[in-house]
Amino acid sequence: MKTQALLIDSYSEKNKIEMIDFYNEASEDYEFWSQDFNMHFGYYAPFKTNPFKRDSMLNQMNAQVIKRLQINTKKHRLIDLGCGMGGTMRYALKQHQNLITYGVTLSDFQVKHGNDLLQGKNGIILKENYNNTSFQSNSFDSAVAIESFCHSGHGENSLKEAYRILKPGGKLVIADAFLKKEQSELCKGADYAYNRLCNHWSLEKLETHTFIKQKLQDLGFNNIKIEDTSHRVAPSVLHVPFAITGFILKKLLSFKTIKRESLHNLKGSFFALLTGLHIKSFGYYIISATKHDG
Repeated sequence: MKTQALLIDSYSEKNKIEMIDFYNEASEDYEFWSQDFNMHFGYYAPFKTNPFKRDSMLNQMNAQVIKRLQINTKKHRLIDLGCGMGGTMRYALKQHQNLITYGVTLSDFQVKHGNDLLQGKNGIILKENYNNTSFQSNSFDSAVAIESFCHSGHGENSLKEAYRILKPGGKLVIADAFLKKEQSELCKGADYAYNRLCNHWSLEKLETHTFIKQKLQDLGFNNIKIEDTSHRVAPSVLHVPFAITGFILKKLLSFKTIKRESLHNLKGSFFALLTGLHIKSFGYYIISATKHDG
């Protein structure tokens, strides 16, 4: 296992501590957002998903990401880099019997309860830093990162580690929010919402999708595809105010105190909605790339 020194690599110390505390304390709240503990936004696909049923869209995001991996080998090793409670891993295992899945997270809560949900069925969650894992090079056929790399600022180290552990020809798929322009170019409203979002969700920062494309190319990835899926994700983002209201009412009616981390989560969700309204500054993208086979 990694030493504590390696676990903090590529995160600011303050951000790392806040992020671990956030997910240790607030992860259980995500059951209100998703019965399957999908800790991300959804994807609306006409005739496949119901925009009024959140879990339908959340699992469709899993489906869209997994589809882009093009899993077709007899034995396929998948790693989820920042796996949360393993919702995407469990979905993938239901779709592909030939799959072996690994997930990494820094949250002890997510490791314990995520593994309980997996029940050891061809999947395991480990306490690892996705910027610096203990896996051997060329270990995995594919890797996914759904709304996780933002916690370390969409940094080059995240992409470099994904490249290292993927086999030649292996695929990486990232689904996340990105800036469409540099932060210095944001209007005051967008900049305020962006800073509050990062603060409440313990995000190091968001990068531009053009930065990610260039870094992927520099590392040796090819077949890079950048898909703006903002219009597909928007219907699930619109669930945020209703989810927040329902969560607060549930806590009040059960006479339970709302934890500090839960409040951060709720406020972060609100500012995610606000940033989404600034369509000229922010977008949601699915980015896929293949490690050079060579």
